[in-house]
Amino acid sequence: MSGETDLSRLLAGMRPSLRPGTYVFATVAGGAVPAGLVPAMSFHEVEGTTLIVPEADAAQAGLAGIFPCRWITLAVHSSLEAVGFLAAVTARLAAAGIAVNAVSAFHHDHLFVPVARADDAMALLRDLAGAP
Repeated sequence: MSGETDLSRLLAGMRPSLRPGTYVFATVAGGAVPAGLVPAMSFHEVEGTTLIVPEADAAQAGLAGIFPCRWITLAVHSSLEAVGFLAAVTARLAAAGIAVNAVSAFHHDHLFVPVARADDAMALLRDLAGAP
């Protein structure tokens, strides 16, 4: 097993970091990612392949992106087997009325939140972590 599983250590060590830029979610049929487009994430579904890409890159590739958002990385190395970490994080954001799309990767968890609420989300996450 790789990564932290203890909920209190995960929350205390999450060190949220707001990445620059605006991202959008887009979909392409048959997994055909436009040439030169480098998605932050792709996920294959029956209906099409979901891509998370910079907003400007989506527009340049002719993709109709939805949900303009900011990308927050939770820097703690969380285990994919950790129980309750994203539940605690997303519950805090939900209580404040902040939509969130969470993605778990091998090393970290990533949150995509509406552009207009990114600063609010960061403040709530820092508070949840007990950061000054």
